[in-house]
Amino acid sequence: MLFSRGLSRISRTSLNRSRWLFSFGSKYQQMVPYGHLHSLLDSTRKDGGCKETYYWGSCGFHAIGRQIHHRSSSVVEDQLDPFLLVEHELSILTNRLRSMVVAEVPKLASAAEYFFKLGVEGKRFRPMVLLLMATALNVHIPGPPSDAVVDALSEELRKRQQRVAEITEMIHVASLLHDDVLDDADTRRGIGSLNFVMGNKLAVLAGDFLLSRACVALASLKNTEVVSLIATAVEHLVTGETMQMTSTSEQRCSMEYYLQKTYYKTASLISNSCKAIALLAGQTTEVSMLAYEYGKNLGLAFQLIDDILDFTGTSTSLGKGSLSDIRHKEGGDRGCRKGGGGRMAATRHGSGGDDGGQWCSRGGEEGIITAPILYAMEEFPQLRAVVDRGFHNPTDVDLALDYLGKSRGIQRARELAAKHATLASAAIDSLPESDDEDVRISRRALVDLTHRVITRTK
Repeated sequence: MLFSRGLSRISRTSLNRSRWLFSFGSKYQQMVPYGHLHSLLDSTRKDGGCKETYYWGSCGFHAIGRQIHHRSSSVVEDQLDPFLLVEHELSILTNRLRSMVVAEVPKLASAAEYFFKLGVEGKRFRPMVLLLMATALNVHIPGPPSDAVVDALSEELRKRQQRVAEITEMIHVASLLHDDVLDDADTRRGIGSLNFVMGNKLAVLAGDFLLSRACVALASLKNTEVVSLIATAVEHLVTGETMQMTSTSEQRCSMEYYLQKTYYKTASLISNSCKAIALLAGQTTEVSMLAYEYGKNLGLAFQLIDDILDFTGTSTSLGKGSLSDIRHKEGGDRGCRKGGGGRMAATRHGSGGDDGGQWCSRGGEEGIITAPILYAMEEFPQLRAVVDRGFHNPTDVDLALDYLGKSRGIQRARELAAKHATLASAAIDSLPESDDEDVRISRRALVDLTHRVITRTK
């Protein structure tokens, strides 16, 4: 059984209990019927400053007679380790990825393999989510009485779903290589970034090479709808990066613009890949949209917490200074200092954070203002003038951090992340009932993952 390593720790009694979502704040400590999910979505739009058009597919949720129970994270029972459940399969997938990025030209081979080498391959967060989603959507494949035939069909489906996970990871790593060039980053995942070690040209070519390998793998699936989904995700990566590079002062201070950009850069790839997993499994449009909603909201929650950790991370957990000593890290004539992955002094490096971004200016270039600062500006409108000056003066950095410290910016950003985590969990709980033990364990792990995402410290 796929989850044999996890089964020993979970009793059937606990599996038969009502599934629980975790309390993300006092306002959520009540039972929310599925029929009320639209109200929750409306609340998210209102508090998040995001228009309805942003929440594509949210209407796919339906009441199915169950309730979401919110519990404090301090009393979470039998929390699963999502990585442990797919550890063996993830190891096989990682080895296959290494073989897929081998190139004939030695220099290109070294560049393409750079972030697939043992020790710097990252946590493989996206493949892990997709493998869990594949099991969560497992369905009985109709066939002749022969179990061998049914098993063969199931194995072929799993290989195709694994291929989606491999494609997604190659596209993700390619985007990191390109982002590091655009951001002039010098570190990534605790080591020198590829552009810093081998130069911008080779880094760009390595990213292009990974995209080409992803395209070949995608074509092998021979599914036009899946091809369209992944192609759309790649388009969104480019669109999001362009939005980040070309934003006006008004756009940089818009929560709606920030969320749209965040969806394109972070959430689109995982959400469309989750949907692709469902389509390959022959799931209905409704179930496929639930898979999409899970990926989208998990991705948004993940990035919002990333943006929070840019300000609250400690040197112990994140490998760099915390908010209290950012003001002592200024250098030269820059208001902020680059960290890993194109981030600034207030951001992390060597922590495994892959999705880049910055909260203040990059040299003479205007940067992206993230959720905590955006919320702080709502409380202290005078902060807008500081933001518009671009943080070229270290004094402005101190001033912005002072305003942030006095505001509820970080708390409100965390609440928004919690709302998206709630929506992701609701999508899993809205899936059709299943008596299959592996399916139920995988779904529970996906729900647990939403809690892990918003309570992580790195």
